[in-house]
Order: sequence, then C-alpha cells, then structure tokens
Amino acid sequence: MAVKRHSGTDTTARAILDRRRLLWLLGGGGALPQVLPGKRRRPGDKPNLLFLQTDQHRFDTMAAYGNHRFRVPAMNRLAAESVVFDRCYVSQPLCTPSRATLMTGLWPHQHGCVDNNIPLPPSVPTLPERLGDADYRTGFFGKWHLGDEHFAQRGFEEWASVEDGYNEHFSPGRDRARRSDYHHFLTRAGYEPDDDGTFSRLFATQMPLELCKPAFLANKAAEFVLRHRSEPWILHVSFLEPHRPYEGPLNDLHSAEEAPSPPNFPGLPVEREPRIYEKSRASSRSKGYAIEDPAVIQRLNRNYAGLCAQVDMAIGEILWALEASGQADNTVVVLTADHGEMMGAHTLLAKFVMYEESVRVPLLLRVPFMHSGGVHVSQPVSNVSVVPTLLEALGRPDSGELPGESLLALCRGEPPREDHVFIEWFGMSDGGDGRTVITPDGWKLALYDRDNCMLFNRRRDPLEMSNLYYLETSRPTIAGLRKRLEGWQRRVSDSFDATGS
Repeated sequence: MAVKRHSGTDTTARAILDRRRLLWLLGGGGALPQVLPGKRRRPGDKPNLLFLQTDQHRFDTMAAYGNHRFRVPAMNRLAAESVVFDRCYVSQPLCTPSRATLMTGLWPHQHGCVDNNIPLPPSVPTLPERLGDADYRTGFFGKWHLGDEHFAQRGFEEWASVEDGYNEHFSPGRDRARRSDYHHFLTRAGYEPDDDGTFSRLFATQMPLELCKPAFLANKAAEFVLRHRSEPWILHVSFLEPHRPYEGPLNDLHSAEEAPSPPNFPGLPVEREPRIYEKSRASSRSKGYAIEDPAVIQRLNRNYAGLCAQVDMAIGEILWALEASGQADNTVVVLTADHGEMMGAHTLLAKFVMYEESVRVPLLLRVPFMHSGGVHVSQPVSNVSVVPTLLEALGRPDSGELPGESLLALCRGEPPREDHVFIEWFGMSDGGDGRTVITPDGWKLALYDRDNCMLFNRRRDPLEMSNLYYLETSRPTIAGLRKRLEGWQRRVSDSFDATGS
C-alpha cells in the first residue's frame, strides 16, 4: 500500500524521533538517568499505579517464561524486578470480555460484556471508580474497546485514543465522525487517511517506527508520568500490538531461528475437537491467511516477534520516565494482556479457543515496597484477581465484593482460597457456551453445552494433542472436575449447564 502524505517538511516526525532517541539513549544504557527536579515522593506516600496492557500477547514471549530469543529487554528487566505469575489465565479469550474483567474485577457473566463491542454498563465500577480517591490523577491511553472509544470516561481524567474502528458502536448522541487522537497525530505529521476518512490498522503498521501506535502511546505516557511526578496517579497504557494485522517496521528483526513456528504446528488432529474451532480456521482463511503453509506461519511468527519488540521499546521509554522522575520506588507496575495468540499452534490464529496459547497470558507485578523482585508463582491464577490485587497494593483492600482474591497473599507465600482457575466462553451466534476448569496439577477440562468437549493432562501432554474426554478411563477425573466447576458456579451465580455435550 502506498502511504500518502502532504508535501513539505515533517518537523513533527523529526521532533518525535529526536525525543525518542534521547529518551532511549538515556534510559537504555543500564545506568539510571539523572532525576528530574520536583517534589521527591517517598515510599509511604500514596503509591502510583502503572498498568501496562498488551493485546493478543502470548505468555511465552519473554525470558521469564523461557523465551530468551525475543528482543524484549525492557520486559525482561521488568520481570526480573517483579513477581512473575507463571500460569495466569484470562476470564474469557476475547478482547472486550477480558478487558472488562481487568477493569472491574468481575467475571464476564457478572459485568455483562460477554462479546466484543458490548459497552461496559455504567453501573459496574472500574478500578479508579472503586478506589474513589480524589487525590489521584488518572489517565487511560490506548485501546479501550469497552464503549465510546474516543471519550474520557469511567474515572479517567485524561484520555488518548488510538482506534477508529469502533465508531459505529458509540452510544446514542455521540459524534460518530469523531476521530482518534492517533488519527490527528498522523494528520499533523502530514499523512492522509487511506480508509474512507480514517487510518486503517494496516496503514498504521507501515509508518516509521517513531510514528507507530506504540511510540505514540509511549510519548503520551512518559509525558503524563513526568508532568504528575509530584502527586499520586493511575495510568493505564493499552497497546493494540502484537494483535493482528501482524505487520510492523520490525518484521525482520528476528531470524527464523529466533522466532520459530510453534512445536504443535501443524500438529496431529485433536480427536473430536470442538467444531467451532474449525470455524476459527475458516475465518483466518477468509482473511487471506494460508494457515496450513509452513512458510506463512514462519513469516507471521517473525513479524509477531517484531511487534513484541516494538511494544518493548515503548515500555522501556515509559519505565525510563518513572526512573528519571524519581517515582520508580513508589509505583506499582503491572504488565498483562487481554488474551493470548495461537500463532499457528493447532493450525489456528488469534484467540477464541481454550488451548493454552489462547487463554494463558503474561502477568508481571512489581510492588517495590514489597521487595519481591525475581519471585515466580507457579500456582495458576485468573485475571479476575488483578483488580483486588491492585486495590490492596494501593491501600484499599477489597471488602469481599469481588469474586477474585488479592494475589499479594500468594506473593507472601499464603495459600489461595481457590486453587483452581475457571474460564468462560459465550458463543453467542457461534454455537454454544462453554466453561473451562484448570487444576494446579495440570488437568484442563473444557465443557461446551452444544459442542464437543476436551480434557487434557498437560503434565503428560503439554502441547494438548490428546483429547482424553471421550475415554472411559477419564470418567472419574471428569466427574471430579465437574463437581469443582459446579461449586464455583454456585459461588459466582453462573447459570451455565456444566454437564457438557
């Protein structure tokens, strides 16, 4: 695609590039930058919260999860300073439902966002609304996907939007002709929209590195951090990447050896796999992805690694701003994703399914005043517990209203109230609902009410290639896991029929 831009000099792009080079040189060399002037806040003051969220981001993309090939030094450094949750699972492997869980601490059936593009109900409080502390300055920068994409809302005072694909879902009375902050950033830099008055996602991936969405968000976030260095704040930075279209300026940063295809591509057919999974394959083919072609999957994995590196550069700039402003010792940092990415595993792309690559995400938690860096937690956890964890870290522990539990107890070595993890699926028009239960010792049971079900023993079968659900010998295991699932359903008032297909 040809990129259209106005004639003349592009001083905006050059200024951004110069700033990014300066920030990167100052922050990336290992030595701490000189602390900027301003009131120096100390541990004991109200802590800040920096929430870093990625989209469609596999768990196994950084060294803490066994990947020493991807070039993500900022995330690797953050992991070395954080509690690393080795097995974090999403509430539902779909953008809006999982994002709503990360924002509210509720299950999809509780907050009501059970499919994409369902707005978060006004009656459901977000983390800053639940915290309710007027001392905090708050900002949300990036992909929202919970309704009215371009408008500051839900306890966030400052707002920077990057997505123009959701205008048709705006609430009545909202201006659907309004464009994102990133759109205006590109027009100021001299570019012309390619898609009926908007910049498509593919267009944005063809920008120079310093004009891509991660760089735009990094500059916005760093400026917020530096400007509010004398007062407490909450900042949520939500990257689209490494979500499809799997393209970017760093496509060739990694070699085929550094970004190999998954070991379960193409893999053996899983016996009696849910039929809906084949619809996902058909959807990828309809979008032009030759998912059975090894060369295509290899290329996509290299591109995906480049997108991870691109986000990493942005995270590095934001973390530098924390250090430069003397706030690192008083800022809680969390890094996680709304769901994973199959990237060719089981000959699938994207999410939607209950395979590990789709439902498991990274979760890093740096609480500097707990001195818990470098700790790994092997106990499986759910992202429904992220909000109660952050409320406790900010000094406002949940009073029991939320279904999850603070993960700080696990960080202290205390046993969890619930050691099994549960995942929801709402098929809507795609063939039925589902529920999954995951045990600490590696069992995974995925039940669907109108489709085939699956049972895996991940200790013996980590690539999930052998579906044990329909074996006679599995009946006692299935009965025990169903009983555990039904107990959870009673506690959270979930009405799914757990008897399975």
